[in-house]
Amino acid sequence: MRTNDAQMLVLCALTDGPLHGYAINAAIEQVSGHRLGPGSLYGALARLEAKQLVKPLEGKGRQRPVCLTPAGRELLEQEALSMARLSGRVFESAVPDEISYLDRLAATDTARSYKSVMLHALDARPGQTVLDLGCGPGTDLNTLAKAVSPSGRVIGIDSSQKMVEQAQRRTEGLSAVEVQLGDIHTLPLEDGGIDRARTERVLQHAADPARVLAEARRVLRPGGRLVMGEPDWDSLTIDYPDIEVSRAYTRHVTDKVVRNGVIGRQLARLAPDAGFAVLAVVPVTSVFRDVQAADQVLGLQRNTERAVSAGYLSALASQRWLDHLATGPFFAAVTLHVVVAEATS
Repeated sequence: MRTNDAQMLVLCALTDGPLHGYAINAAIEQVSGHRLGPGSLYGALARLEAKQLVKPLEGKGRQRPVCLTPAGRELLEQEALSMARLSGRVFESAVPDEISYLDRLAATDTARSYKSVMLHALDARPGQTVLDLGCGPGTDLNTLAKAVSPSGRVIGIDSSQKMVEQAQRRTEGLSAVEVQLGDIHTLPLEDGGIDRARTERVLQHAADPARVLAEARRVLRPGGRLVMGEPDWDSLTIDYPDIEVSRAYTRHVTDKVVRNGVIGRQLARLAPDAGFAVLAVVPVTSVFRDVQAADQVLGLQRNTERAVSAGYLSALASQRWLDHLATGPFFAAVTLHVVVAEATS
């Protein structure tokens, strides 16, 4: 029996105690967003009673409450255990190491796509100085060093000692690359000494994105270029029969998981205030058709569990959601905006 069966919906509705027909349908609607038709509801109740999974209780008037039998409750527990095992095979439950996560993301077709757009827009040339704001474990420093050649300079700055040490190890032997520990809100650099600067998926986590943009403008020479690749998590769409559940999941990601969940759409407005002229905004939409590939980027189970804890989803709705994502045809998409800006005089 699957969680999208009318019978299973009725069993789940009775988990917290006896209900009559109207109240059962109200509970089903609260979880699934849809009511069962009278024929489906009472047909399911009749079949469940015949299987001795529910039993009627004495009622008043036309109201005829029913409750779970021990066999019905046992079936629900078995179903929950089965779905948990399935989710465990499909979804990651543990939070991955941050460096491992960034390396894994960089290797995806999704990342290759927007990184290519950003590199082309940056237009770094031999002899120039390029700044990577929030360089992480040095994922892009080697590529930037090739663009500026040994006659140029690449500066990577990150606030994590762990990231800086890894970036230094990965760029050891590249004379053009320098990695520093620092806060991108207060850059340890002189005014006007940078030709090109970039941020990638960094401003979504920044305490004050406007301050970071102001600092980037300070260190860029007039006419220097800043390229930013930042997501708009409000654009996250995951196909699911109950669109309100999908929307609730996305709202939770935007509201609670990411500090600046819609920064991608805001940059074209924030950049001029910091002294930039916006030259272009290029949307890059990532599409996922494989649930496990999507999970490696989106952390579907972990964030679903957080959504339940935060009150965005019920426990029952979340289990049905994960069951569907794990077993059905999968589709998800999210848009990252590449914003190209030039430092004005």
